Amino acid sequence: MEIPKKAAEIIEELMAKGFEAYAVGGCVRDSVLGRIPEDWDITTSARPEQVKQIFPRTVDTGIEHGTVTVLMDQEMFEVTTYRVDGEYEDHRHPKEVTFTASLEEDLKRRDFTINAMAYNPQTGLVDIFHGMEDLKRQVIRCVGDPGERFDEDALRILRAIRFSAQLGFSIDEATKAAMSERAESLRQVSAERIRVEFVKLLISDHPERIREACVLGITRVIMPEYDAIVGVAQHTPNHIYDVEEHTLIAVKNIAAEPALRLTMLFHDFGKPVVKKTDGDRDIFYRHPEVSAKMCREIMRRLKFDNHTLEKVYRLVKWHGLKYLPNDISVRRALNRVGRDIFEEFIKVQRADISAKNPAVVPKKMRQLSEKEDIYRKILRRGDCFEVKALAVNGKDLIEAGISQGPILGAVLERLVELVIDTPEFNEKEKLLELANQVKSDPTIFNEKEYFFEH
Repeated sequence: MEIPKKAAEIIEELMAKGFEAYAVGGCVRDSVLGRIPEDWDITTSARPEQVKQIFPRTVDTGIEHGTVTVLMDQEMFEVTTYRVDGEYEDHRHPKEVTFTASLEEDLKRRDFTINAMAYNPQTGLVDIFHGMEDLKRQVIRCVGDPGERFDEDALRILRAIRFSAQLGFSIDEATKAAMSERAESLRQVSAERIRVEFVKLLISDHPERIREACVLGITRVIMPEYDAIVGVAQHTPNHIYDVEEHTLIAVKNIAAEPALRLTMLFHDFGKPVVKKTDGDRDIFYRHPEVSAKMCREIMRRLKFDNHTLEKVYRLVKWHGLKYLPNDISVRRALNRVGRDIFEEFIKVQRADISAKNPAVVPKKMRQLSEKEDIYRKILRRGDCFEVKALAVNGKDLIEAGISQGPILGAVLERLVELVIDTPEFNEKEKLLELANQVKSDPTIFNEKEYFFEH
């Protein structure tokens, strides 16, 4: 196993001062698997104050739990003293932490066997809990008693699913049973911590493992909206899968970016709410709007940042928009969806189509490719499809006698619609003439009807 130069230097320096030191946890696991570790954590018999004496540049990132961050040039490495955790009172924090000189005692407190291995070049691999065997078997298994590990930190219940999704491993049966028994304890974990683990699960190579989280009762606690789509049939020409299966296929078939994967997860959450059956056909009228409202509630609950929340909300809201492969229709779609997310919108529609009835997929994919080609031609030509591209602005209209406020905004929006349909109208004199006509026609303020795929 090869350790990065700076991490090796820290280990060597600690050992030269008479202390034990090892790379530990995920970096060892990933190195064995041939993956590139995100970071290198070091565990040592040296106490925090001794680590700080040895290394000139340190930060007290978690010193009450024995962690000091050592800075080597521009790189940072967490160095943590061997410790034994006391009783856990809140499913996260131990009541007290006791430092120990025993590496074995330190490894005992870790979550899963594959994360409880340590290594240094002198000693080699320390694998007390048979993590290597579990790596070969491709199994996620708790260190010691799984119930105790999950009682210590309930988030480990979700972490087990996340590791399973990231590595493509199965979960040990005893571990799985304890996860199911203690799923309710996730209610005591902060929304922020759940969000981080959930997103890692979703952008993994196996996001479909969320289904196992549902079976074990985990989603019922952290995202009950998911449970509601399980087994919901879709008797329409466009679908052969139920809503859950369609959703998981769509999630898998889009790039592993948080906003895109979240969009595909949420895009049909509204279907159980709006579902109606007419004869032998199911109808999901306006489900994108309902799904968008639900996704906003979920993301607020899980403390997502506003930028990501609003992007996902808009993508979910518009994911089912129907438009034709012609210039006018694509310009209208650009106006409604927004230029800033239109390329993501196309990706969302492509993933959605990929999870429909295979009999309709080829035709719909060809049409979407035509629309994408037209979209790119529109950008190259510089066609107008939004207010800021009009040949007039608000100041021009005010000077022409149109009052400020809602009417001004409505007139501008109506002018955009006219220019989208007839690009040659985008001249200042013509637009000012049209603006006065629009002002005198109150029907232009009527709410527009949008059309969506079911």
